[in-house]
Amino acid sequence: MKANQPWLKQIAKLGFLLTMGVSMNASAGLFGFGGTSWKEEVLLHDGSKIVIKRSQSYGGKREIGQTPPIKEQDIIFTVQGYSQSITWKSEYGEDIGRSNFLLVALHILRDTPYIVATPNLCQSYNKWGRPNPPYVIFRYEGKEWRRISLQDLPVEFKDVNLVVDPKAEEKAIAAQSLVSANLVKKLNSSLDQPEYRSILREAIKPPAPGSSINCPIATTAAGKPIAPEIDGKLLYYNWWPLAQDWLNKSYHGNK
Repeated sequence: MKANQPWLKQIAKLGFLLTMGVSMNASAGLFGFGGTSWKEEVLLHDGSKIVIKRSQSYGGKREIGQTPPIKEQDIIFTVQGYSQSITWKSEYGEDIGRSNFLLVALHILRDTPYIVATPNLCQSYNKWGRPNPPYVIFRYEGKEWRRISLQDLPVEFKDVNLVVDPKAEEKAIAAQSLVSANLVKKLNSSLDQPEYRSILREAIKPPAPGSSINCPIATTAAGKPIAPEIDGKLLYYNWWPLAQDWLNKSYHGNK
């Protein structure tokens, strides 16, 4: 059999391309393609620091000519008192075509971790109750994350301590073996939105330039706002805690 036969050359070429494909897939750390992961240093409220692992994948809905948005993202970390590492994940939202959240902060008090996130664009903002300040907050209870109100977030937590927009800062992140807490602060300093400067406790009064709350209320074809109703009253803003309060008064108060 002659080694210079055309079909042998084609097989050799195919083998080279497959090898290249495997090599590229193994380099999943390339931003803007399949996704990436990195280590990030988190400065906690008491001055201590922990190192977390973050990862994100790209994909979902986008306009022609735009790069893929963050499809999913997660963080993994360890906390004293837990035998296994803890994972928080922002999964793909089919209804919004991307990850539900942007991460803002991770804080820990008495071995209980809390996640502060903001809805990712207006569709997510409407989906998660149009909170103002625009935070969706989770507390780790037992073996799962539960959403809590801003009032239940310990007052000790004041700082934004995670890279809020890692997709925009991908080059700076990719150049680091560990994204330091100082670099986190520097990268976030370019963000103008007040909710990314520190953890707000008071509602933002519109219009705040670039703020997440500057989102129109979805309406029906007849122009009626699409929002939950309680006792015939439309809850335009921050309806989740209002709805929770109504449920507690209506049902738990009768026990």
